[in-house]
Amino acid sequence: MGIKRWQLALIHAAVAVTLVPINSTLNRVMIKELGISATLVALLASLPYLFSPVQVAIGAFSDRHPIVGLRRTPYILAGLLFCVGGLSVAPMVVFILPENFSIGLLLLGLTFGAWGLGYNLAAVSYLSLATELSGERERTRTVATMWFLMIVGIILTAAGLSRLLAEYSPEQLQRAFGLVAVVALVMGLLGLVKLEPRSTMPSNQATPEVPASWGSQLRLIWHNPQARLFFVYLSALLVAILGQDILLEPYAAEAFNLPVAVTTRITSIWGTCFLVALLAATWLEPRWGKRRVAFLGAVTALLGFVLMIGAGIVASAQVFYAGVVLLGLGSGLATVSNLSLMLDMTTKSVGMYMGAWGMASALARILGSVLGGAVRDIILVVSQNALLGYGVVFGVQAMLLGLSIGLLRHIDVETFRTTSQRLSLGTRAAMMQELDAG
Repeated sequence: MGIKRWQLALIHAAVAVTLVPINSTLNRVMIKELGISATLVALLASLPYLFSPVQVAIGAFSDRHPIVGLRRTPYILAGLLFCVGGLSVAPMVVFILPENFSIGLLLLGLTFGAWGLGYNLAAVSYLSLATELSGERERTRTVATMWFLMIVGIILTAAGLSRLLAEYSPEQLQRAFGLVAVVALVMGLLGLVKLEPRSTMPSNQATPEVPASWGSQLRLIWHNPQARLFFVYLSALLVAILGQDILLEPYAAEAFNLPVAVTTRITSIWGTCFLVALLAATWLEPRWGKRRVAFLGAVTALLGFVLMIGAGIVASAQVFYAGVVLLGLGSGLATVSNLSLMLDMTTKSVGMYMGAWGMASALARILGSVLGGAVRDIILVVSQNALLGYGVVFGVQAMLLGLSIGLLRHIDVETFRTTSQRLSLGTRAAMMQELDAG
C-alpha cells in the first residue's frame, strides 16, 4: 500500500495544484488589473462548489459502470483533463471579458464550470479509490499523506507562480498557467499508473443495489440515520474550520495594526501547524482511535477561536498568535481523523456515499465563506465596530465546533454499516420502487 498511497497523494495534489492559479492568481488579475467586479469573481469562483451535488450521481454511476474493468481510474482521468483544460484556457478567456462582456462572461462561466466539473469528477473518484485500496487501519496514514502532499504542492505552486509572474504580462500569465497545467497533468498520470486493479465483475453486475435516479440516491442516503447525522456533523465542522480562511489576516490588521508583511505570515504559521498535526495524527490514531483524535482536533480548534476572540478584547497579538497555532493544530487533527472516519462511513456503494460526503464538504466551503464575509460585514454596518464583527463570526464558528463535538458522540461506523446492509437486503429495494414510482 506504500507506493499506492503516494500515488493517491500525487493525484490529490495534482487536482489541488490546478486550483491555485485559478482561485488566487486569476482572481487577483480579474479584480486588480482588469477591474472586474469582486462579486462577479466570487460567483465564478463558487461554481465548482455549486456543482458539488453531482458528486453523488458521479460516484453512484462509477459504482455501477466500470470501464475496461476499472471502476475509478477513467473518471479520475476525465476529471483531471477537465481541470487541466480549464486551467489552460482561463488566461486567454479572461481578457475577452473587458472587450466583450457577454461573450467573455459566457466563456469564463464555461471555463470555471469545466474546472468545477473536473474537480467534482476527480475528487469523488480518487477518494472512493482511496477507500477501496486502504484498509481501515491504513486510512489515517493514507489521508495524512494525501493532504500533506497537497499542501506542499500548493505552497510550491504559489511560490513558483510568484517567480514566474515577477514581471507581469498577459503572455507571461499564459505561460505560467500552461506550465502549471503540464506539471499537474504529469503528476496525475504518474499517480494513475497501475494504481487500480482491474475488476473481473461485469458492469451490469456491479453494485446493483445502487439506484439509477440521482434524487433516489439522495433520498436513500437520507434514510440512513447515521448517514444523515454524519452529513450534518461534517457540514458543521467544516463550516467552522473553513470559514476563518479569509478573516485571519484582516482581523490581525484591524485588531493589532500589523502591516501586510507581517499578516502574510499568518497563513504560513497556520499551515505549518496544520502539517505538524497531520504527522501527529498518524501516530495518535492507532493508539487513541479516530473519534478521540477528531474530538481532540475539534476541542483544540475551539480553544483557538476562544483565544482569538480574547486577543481582540485585551489587544494582545501574542494571544492571537497562540490562537492561530491552536487553530492550525486542531484543523490538522480534525481534518485527518474525520476524513479517515469519512472513508470508513461507506458501504459497497462507495462512490455514492463518498459523493454525499464530498457534497457536504463543498457546501460547507460556500457556507463558510458566506459566514466569514457576510456576517462580519453585516455586524460592521449595524454596530460600526469591526472587531465586534470578527468576534461574532469567531464565536459562531466556536459554537459550530461545539455542536460538532456533541454530534460526534452519536456517530457509530458499525451502526451505519449495519443499517446500510439492512437497506440493501430488502428494505432498500422496496423503498426504491416506492420512491421511483413517486
